This record gives sequence, structure tokens and C-alpha cells, in this order.
Amino acid sequence: MNIEKLKKTPKTWVILLITCIGLIIFLLINQLIFASLPIEVPSYGILDFEFAWTASQISVIFTAWGSDGMTLHANGIYWDFLYILGYGALIAGLILLISRKLSGKIQLVGLYLTFTPFLAGIFDCIENILLLTMLNNPSGFSPVIPLIAGIMAVIKFSILLIGIGFFLLGVFVWFATMIKSRK
Repeated sequence: MNIEKLKKTPKTWVILLITCIGLIIFLLINQLIFASLPIEVPSYGILDFEFAWTASQISVIFTAWGSDGMTLHANGIYWDFLYILGYGALIAGLILLISRKLSGKIQLVGLYLTFTPFLAGIFDCIENILLLTMLNNPSGFSPVIPLIAGIMAVIKFSILLIGIGFFLLGVFVWFATMIKSRK
């Protein structure tokens, strides 16, 4: 991979457009789909489901949700496949935009970390398939599926935190560099 080419292409306006489209998808799905999912106590939210780890905990969650709640959460998971594209484009765009403002090794790290949201998306897709497997066959799924889904969720969130953490660090470094250069 030619790093000089990666630093310059695609054009900044294209990155901004893709980032804005990602933001719009991210916000719309959050507001129109995920905000309508039941999360009130004593019910369980989607994160409880992702991190249930055991078939017995899944059973507790499914009992609390009932069939209507399971249907709502299954629909939310189907929407999550589009949501992955939204958060992937948003976070990758932000990382790439800030990386272009940096220099040296931190810029190089940022350019490579631009791909982290999409890597996280792969783990999110695997997790979604496992969650849907449990929702579509609540009494007949393998007891190892909740464990694997939990592991996928941990990996997904860890990778996303690395990317977001780099973006925040990049913003800090960029501002510090700007302030230092004005003196």
C-alpha cells in the first residue's frame, strides 16, 4: 500500500460526504429504531442480550421480553446491519480526517486505524447472526452461541474504542500543535 497515496486520496470533500452520510444513518437508526426498543427495568436491553454469556441468562432475558419483545429486538438487530455501515463510515471518516491533520508516525497509525470501524463491523455482523440464531430458535440453540456472541461483542467494542480513542487523541494532538505553532 502506497502511504502517500492513502494520505491524499480520496479527496477531503468525499470523506466529509461519506462521514456525514454515516452520521445521518447513525442518528436516524438510533432515533427511529433503537430508541423505540424496550429498556425499562425489569426488562433487559440489547446490551444485556449481547453480554448474556450463558443459555440460562438468555432464557431469563427472553422470558422478560416475551414474544413481542423478542420480535422488536430481532427487528433492531436486522437494522443493526445498516447501522454498522453508518457507524463505520462515521468513525472511519473522523479518523481519516484527523489523521490528515497530523504528521509523522501518529499520522501513519491513524491512517491504518481508519479501517478499525470496518473490522469491528465484521465482528458485529458475526454477533448479529448469533443473536438472530438465538432469537429465531429460542429453545434449540447451542449453549456455546451466547458465549461466542459475547466474545464477538467484546472484540467489537474494544476495536471501536481503539478507533474512537485514537480520534480523540488525534484531536488533542492537532489542537496542541496548532497552539504551539501560534507561539
